[in-house]
Amino acid sequence: MKNGRNNPAKQSAAPEPAVPKAVVSRLSLYLRELQRLIRDGRATVSSHQLGRLLGFTDAQVRKDLAYFGQFGYPGIGYRCEELVAAVRKILGTHERWPVAIVGAGNLGRALLGYKGFTQQGFNIVAAFDIEPATVGQSIEGVRVYHASRLSEVVAENKIRLAIVAVPAPAAQGVADKLVAAGIEGILNFAPVTLSLPPTVSMVGVDLAIELEQLSFSVTNRGDAKEPDAKETVRLPTRSHRSA
Repeated sequence: MKNGRNNPAKQSAAPEPAVPKAVVSRLSLYLRELQRLIRDGRATVSSHQLGRLLGFTDAQVRKDLAYFGQFGYPGIGYRCEELVAAVRKILGTHERWPVAIVGAGNLGRALLGYKGFTQQGFNIVAAFDIEPATVGQSIEGVRVYHASRLSEVVAENKIRLAIVAVPAPAAQGVADKLVAAGIEGILNFAPVTLSLPPTVSMVGVDLAIELEQLSFSVTNRGDAKEPDAKETVRLPTRSHRSA
C-alpha cells in the first residue's frame, strides 16, 4: 500500500483535471464496500483487502485513490471512516442533494420507494407527471406536481439533479424542459439517447442493455476464461456528458 502522511491537508488534495470515468465508477464501489466494512465493525482495511473484496488488484486501488490524494497510514492501511468521508467529499455526496423525478408511473413509483438514494445523500423532493389522477398525490412522502410547474418547483427547492422516468417518446421533451429549468445533471431511465447541451451531464440506465450484456456473458462463457463472478454482475451504465 502506498503510505501517506498523517496530514489532513494531504488527504484533501484537489483532484487532477481529468479523472478517467472508470476511476469515478470504482470510487462508488469502494464507498459501498467501505460502508459495509464499517457496518461489520471493521476500523481499517488494506488496499489488498479492499481490492480482493471487489475483484481488483491492490495496485489498482492505490492508483485510483492517488488521483485525489494520499489516504493510507504506515502499518495501518486505510481508516474506513476517514476514507468514507474523503470519498463522499470527492463524489460530492458529503452534502445532501435535492432531486426531482419526472414520471410517476410504475417505474417512477418504484424509484420513489428506493431507500438507497436517501442513504447515499440524495433526497427526491418533488415528482412531476401529467396524469390528472396522479397529480396532487403523495407517493412515498413525495408530492406529485403537474409538469407545468417544473421550473417553479425546481427553483424553489434549488434542485440541480433530476431523474427521467417517462416513456421514450416523451423523454427528449422532458429533458429540454429540465435543462430550461436549470437542471445540471440527468439520470435517464428512458431507453433513448438524449440530446443535451455540453453544460448538462447525463447518466443513462437502459435495463434491457444490461440484460443483453449479461446474456452475452452467459452465452459466451465457454468461449473464454470465465470472468470473476463479481464482474459478471457489475455491469456499467452509460455515463457521459452529452453534446
